[in-house]
Amino acid sequence: MKKILFVCHGNICRSPMAEYVMKYLVEQAQLTDQFLIESAATSTEEIGNPVYPSARRKLAEHGISCNGHAARQMTRADYLRYDLLVGMDSANLRNMTRIAGGDPEEKIRPLLYDKDVADPWYTGNFEVTWQDVLRGCQALLEEQIQCI
Repeated sequence: MKKILFVCHGNICRSPMAEYVMKYLVEQAQLTDQFLIESAATSTEEIGNPVYPSARRKLAEHGISCNGHAARQMTRADYLRYDLLVGMDSANLRNMTRIAGGDPEEKIRPLLYDKDVADPWYTGNFEVTWQDVLRGCQALLEEQIQCI
């Protein structure tokens, strides 16, 4: 089983969007039993909070539910538990590496290699974030299927 943790700053916008998009794509590919997909934050600011309403609406527009989500912070133990820890931007990647105490197994990586995932908390544009997350998750799933 491939275990993937998506990480952003607060775990209420980008990383849960990626978590639920990836779960949806995995379900569509009939590979649910081969993946464990979750998300977390690098900060403590939003712990326990649900997905931000605008992110929830964007997911719902595409028939994707995020019910039951509660933001949590990434821990050092997550580095051992997951095969891949996927950050949404360069600041997240730095903080993830700090929380993990390094990245000796090279498990920490960005969702997009050509740019940061747009942060709708600052831009207000959840459509751009949706497009970034969808593109990144599609590519990640394709890459992981080749490893199965």
